[in-house]
Amino acid sequence: MMIQCKNVQKYHGAQLVLSDISFDIGHGEKAALIGRNGCGKTTLFHLLKGNESPEQGSIAIQKGAKIGLLEQIPAASADETVYDVLLRPFAAVLEWQNRMRSLEALMSDPAHSSDAEALAGWLAEYGRLQEQFERADGYEVEASVARVASGLGIPHPQFSRPFASLSGGEKTKVGLAVLLLEKPDVLLLDEPTNHLDMGAIEWLEQFLGEYGGTVLAISHDRYFLDRLVSKVIEIEDGEAFIYHTNYSGYQKEKEERLLLQFAHYQEQQKKIKQMQDSIKQLIQWGNEANPPNAGFHRRAASMQKALDRMVKLKRPVLERKKIDLRLQQEDRSGKQVLLFEEVGKAFGERCLFRGVNALLRYGETVMLLGPNGCGKSTLLQMVLGSEDASEGTIRLGSRVAVGYLAQQEHPEDNRQTVLQFFREQARIEEGEARGKLARFLFYGPDVFKSVASLSGGEWTRLRFAVLMEQKPNLLILDEPTNHLDIDSREMLEEALEEFPGTVLAVSHDRYFINRLADTIWSMEQGGLRIIAGGFDAYQARSADARTQAAPEQSPSLPAPSPAKQRISISKSVPAHWEKEIHCTEQALSELGERMMDPAIALDAEQLIALHEETERLKEQLEQLYDGWMNSTL
Repeated sequence: MMIQCKNVQKYHGAQLVLSDISFDIGHGEKAALIGRNGCGKTTLFHLLKGNESPEQGSIAIQKGAKIGLLEQIPAASADETVYDVLLRPFAAVLEWQNRMRSLEALMSDPAHSSDAEALAGWLAEYGRLQEQFERADGYEVEASVARVASGLGIPHPQFSRPFASLSGGEKTKVGLAVLLLEKPDVLLLDEPTNHLDMGAIEWLEQFLGEYGGTVLAISHDRYFLDRLVSKVIEIEDGEAFIYHTNYSGYQKEKEERLLLQFAHYQEQQKKIKQMQDSIKQLIQWGNEANPPNAGFHRRAASMQKALDRMVKLKRPVLERKKIDLRLQQEDRSGKQVLLFEEVGKAFGERCLFRGVNALLRYGETVMLLGPNGCGKSTLLQMVLGSEDASEGTIRLGSRVAVGYLAQQEHPEDNRQTVLQFFREQARIEEGEARGKLARFLFYGPDVFKSVASLSGGEWTRLRFAVLMEQKPNLLILDEPTNHLDIDSREMLEEALEEFPGTVLAVSHDRYFINRLADTIWSMEQGGLRIIAGGFDAYQARSADARTQAAPEQSPSLPAPSPAKQRISISKSVPAHWEKEIHCTEQALSELGERMMDPAIALDAEQLIALHEETERLKEQLEQLYDGWMNSTL
């Protein structure tokens, strides 16, 4: 076992968060930790990482195992760049590399060529460092950083930016990259797909599927869970329930379990009722006997003891409280809701998109897809009037009333309570406001929480409560499922299915898209492609486009020659670059082995020649890395 929890209990203040958590996770296993927002999933992660201790129970992690926890935003100094942060997992490797370069300079200095003892000592140290460097895949540091950054959608031009200048989502993405590059034995991932576009999510699924370590992920992304995990651990009422399957299998198995538990509960309740009736009857017979019969009373007492010793089954909760989201429109709009004619947007010399032509009709649900940074949110802002089009026109149809849900964190400087915020936005009295907030799971003292203290899920629920009061006929939603638990996502999907108006949504939630989309608007290559149908049609169209765009495979290249000549760096497919990189790294490794040869150790002239060749290949390798990264952007 890699992780073992036994009867773990944890309080937050006076509140019991986890009452009895027990589960095992084996080496290399991929598991999901699911449950409603606030059930204690993140608390359990901090217990596993060792940041907190349980009040009762025990947590055992395999001795010597390295645990990596995805923090929301990594800490960094003001002068650290994104690349500096990405190189953190390789601090020791880079230190060895710097010392090796210093030793190479010393050994190649003619002034030291006659000092055989010093040369032997430097060479011995160099050999030890090189062995450590190669064991840690030191020659692949730059390639590893580039591969993970590219997969997660961290663009190469961002490497030189100060880390502090990034947005919260960008910082979280870099934090995920750092964690993956660290390669811990246990990966604890808290909502890893948030802030990733669809391509990055699919890359992460493949990466984690091939990852040799253990993965435990908190996620509400149902596609992600189906493709990755083989075990589901559900936290409910402070306890852990284990399902040896993926998410779809969990749904089916949980329903079957609940029905079976309810049948057992009903059977036990029937037996308890029969025993209670028998006890009552025995007491009555004993009292009515003349003279009173103590035997009846003894039998009643014995039966009561048996009843008291019986382990009572808890009544299973078949239907838990969910958000009550009923989206209505005040008045329907005209048939043509939104029209784009040759719309373009540029910021200075950077053109996001141009030539966008599209028509949104009443009653349609359209999903706006595309990689991060392609301009999806900008396009929504243009529809709302917050941004001007650089060219073309955007027209709203007649009687269109817009309701907008932004992709935003809750305002940290807002000192209003939930009740105050909702009353101000909805313009209703306190009694009515509290009743409506209860439909969004804000009960009792919850309404007096400050807006600044809300979790991401609570903030989203509060904004949906406000949106429902506006009764728009055009809903514009920017990542509406972010931070919502699975129950709330399903209620949102049901509400949108029943909504009579029009929906334009940006989302990377493939389950959400698959269930709701009538049409896909795909932003790609600076334009907009319209795909009739839902997510399956979009996937098929994207697969066809990738197949048609794939160039022919380049011929294999021979291994680099040790002669002093440079490989011609030209545009090629990523696989070609990787082959050249591999060959150059292999040549560097062979040079390192030659420099460790005792026959060469005291030959200063040969050492200098080998050192010069090593430096040349390193410079060549850097050019190959640059070419590879440019070809993948």
